[in-house]
Amino acid sequence: MFCRRLWLKPGTGFWTASQQGAHNLASFHQASLLPQRKLQGLLFPFSELEPYLACSVDRGHFQLFQPSVEDITKAEKLFSPSPSHKIDYHTSAVRMEHAPSQKQPEVCFIGRSNVGKSSLIRALFSLAPDVEIRVSKTPGHTKKMNFFKVGRAFTMVDMPGYGYRAPKDFVEMVEHYLGSRKNLVRTFLLVDGSVGLQEADMIALEMCEEFSRPYVIVVTKIDKCRQGLLLTNLLQLQDAITQTVGCFPQPFLVSSLHFSGIYLLRCFIAHVTGSIQLGDTCQS
Repeated sequence: MFCRRLWLKPGTGFWTASQQGAHNLASFHQASLLPQRKLQGLLFPFSELEPYLACSVDRGHFQLFQPSVEDITKAEKLFSPSPSHKIDYHTSAVRMEHAPSQKQPEVCFIGRSNVGKSSLIRALFSLAPDVEIRVSKTPGHTKKMNFFKVGRAFTMVDMPGYGYRAPKDFVEMVEHYLGSRKNLVRTFLLVDGSVGLQEADMIALEMCEEFSRPYVIVVTKIDKCRQGLLLTNLLQLQDAITQTVGCFPQPFLVSSLHFSGIYLLRCFIAHVTGSIQLGDTCQS
């Protein structure tokens, strides 16, 4: 069971996109005005690393999900609020019995403290400037499950960060959620690309395997280290993925700062929640 001691501290505040303004690349339309090479790197970050890989390295697992520009545009509409499609913070829960009961598809995000979960969710919701992204007053120490509703399409859940001193009730919360949440369609396990897989990440990966729920690994902070180190960490991660059963073979690379990979991740979320139908150009 996922029973190692992880790290968490109390204290919660909130952040709204309007406090800092929307990212200038929040919309794919804005990104499409960039030079083609720059746009390609934003859409598919792995393309910028590929030239540095040895010829013997199999690139296939890094390029499974390749939606079209039209698919990415459709997905972006789901992350854009309108009077008939509200996107907002819904509620928080410290125990599963406090979690909202709902039928619409749900995805959750888990990861180590300071892995960049809140920054990633801000980037995904950057087209919805009034969404409150609830975070700890001390970065990296969110204690509650935070639920965000994306219209009638799906719900996103920000889980507390883990580390080496998490209290027992946190472990129970996560295990109970993954084991009993019937509308959970995908778990996104975040790994810091600048440091690679850590022991706590391996425990979380084993937990996802244990509950036989489909999950995906998202590699964050790809802008925080040199390409050589990122590639080393990425290949180590890929080796771990090949040993799993429930993990999607392709890790998703993201930079919340530069918006690399955000459009692709939005599209994948829209796809796995059944919110859009894609062309026959990808796997899930």
